[in-house]
Amino acid sequence: MANVVRIHEYGGPEVLQVHEAAVGRPGPNEVRLRQTVIGLNFVEVYFRRGTFEVPRLPQVLGNEAAGVVTEVGEGVTDVRIGDRVVYADGPLGAYATERLYPADRVVPIPDAISDEQAATVFLKGLTARYLLKDIVRFSPGDTVLFQAAAGGVGTIFARWAKALGVRVIGTVSREAKVTFAREAGCDAVIDRSREDIGERVAALTDGRGVKAAFDAVGKDTFRASLAALAPRGTLVTFGKASGDPEPIAPFELAARSLALTWPILPVYTATRDELLAAARDLFDAVARGQVPARPSRSYAFDEIVEAHRDLESGRTVGAAVLRV
Repeated sequence: MANVVRIHEYGGPEVLQVHEAAVGRPGPNEVRLRQTVIGLNFVEVYFRRGTFEVPRLPQVLGNEAAGVVTEVGEGVTDVRIGDRVVYADGPLGAYATERLYPADRVVPIPDAISDEQAATVFLKGLTARYLLKDIVRFSPGDTVLFQAAAGGVGTIFARWAKALGVRVIGTVSREAKVTFAREAGCDAVIDRSREDIGERVAALTDGRGVKAAFDAVGKDTFRASLAALAPRGTLVTFGKASGDPEPIAPFELAARSLALTWPILPVYTATRDELLAAARDLFDAVARGQVPARPSRSYAFDEIVEAHRDLESGRTVGAAVLRV
């Protein structure tokens, strides 16, 4: 038996309930995992609210965790019992002390990386990586805008971008996060609760605008991100924490020849080779000190309701994890 966190209906943090559940034996191409550290991500708030539908109710939530392989199913050759592994962005169900998972979607954790580091950085780090390396081609000296720069993805993106010579203008939702975002690697930080994003970006770029804007906030910042772009700039939207952005006519992009895209991680790690290559790049950046891999907050497994309240209210900065 395992402890799991399920929702039986969509709603606020209070719908998260801890239950016991049978785990079962792994089937073909599956492994059984004893989980040690579980990553917390804002996308899980979307699933809990019903912004994104879950496959069925009741549903165990969670997208990311590290742990130890305790059993392997038929046909599994890439991992063995006793291996430390991490996974992200596959079948929901990471909020559990033990679970089954597809063997071809788990990644071995290097000896130099702890379980805590892996669960802290894997999903957010893979996300930051494809945003920084796969969407727009950057050169040293380019400037980008990153909305919600004090979040888990934002802090990794800013530090990694800085290591590559890319200048990052970050935004935060409140003054208390300004220092954190600056220490995380942002070259300049805009407090959008009291500053005009467009005016500040114009001042910081001598009126040129940014080569790309990365926006997971959605409704509240979409127009500001679009306005901040330089001619031939790209708006990369990858979330909607504040709600759906308003519709936009393609013709609105024409005057500055702008590009708009909404990429998702599974497309960039669709094959096992792509997943392993992205993971190697991420873990190498962690080992080099280019990517932060320590959680800013840890919660006990049964503190999941408090953790979601903090995630949803914006009280967390950086990455947070659940300890099993």
